[in-house]
Amino acid sequence: MATANDRERQQAEREQPSDAPGTGTDLHAFAVALRRMNGEINRLVHVFAGDHGLHATDVQALGAILDSDEPMTPKRLREHLGLTSGAVTACVDRLERAGHIRRVRESADRRVVHLYYAADARAAARTYFRPLAEATDAARSRFTDDELAVVVRFLSAMNEELGTTVPPGH
Repeated sequence: MATANDRERQQAEREQPSDAPGTGTDLHAFAVALRRMNGEINRLVHVFAGDHGLHATDVQALGAILDSDEPMTPKRLREHLGLTSGAVTACVDRLERAGHIRRVRESADRRVVHLYYAADARAAARTYFRPLAEATDAARSRFTDDELAVVVRFLSAMNEELGTTVPPGH
């Protein structure tokens, strides 16, 4: 049973503006939720990387290759990950040795190398990350299509903003 203090607190929360601290829409609440989600996803990524003899950066590279709208090149991967040419070469070598990607030379210009996610590796990753997909589906089921459209718009806007963000001193 709710106490008088609980009822007063609940009433005060209903009367607060929607962007007031502690309501879930203030900047701090977003920061906490995004850090927590990032941490949980990183936890899964690190376990996947460890189980496959990869580095966490290698898994980021796999994601970039998988999500690219056009064939990924080592140069674009280097720019995306912010790594040196040597670090990207080592990453691509590890991924290829582990069977996660394949290098394909462009037929028109043999100097151009495209990186593709290997079909077998894609199936293995899909199996490994199934719990993440199931958690996403369970969370999605709690929202209406209109609410989910707003969430996707927010996440897309966050990715756009983060994509243009440069850390201080860089």
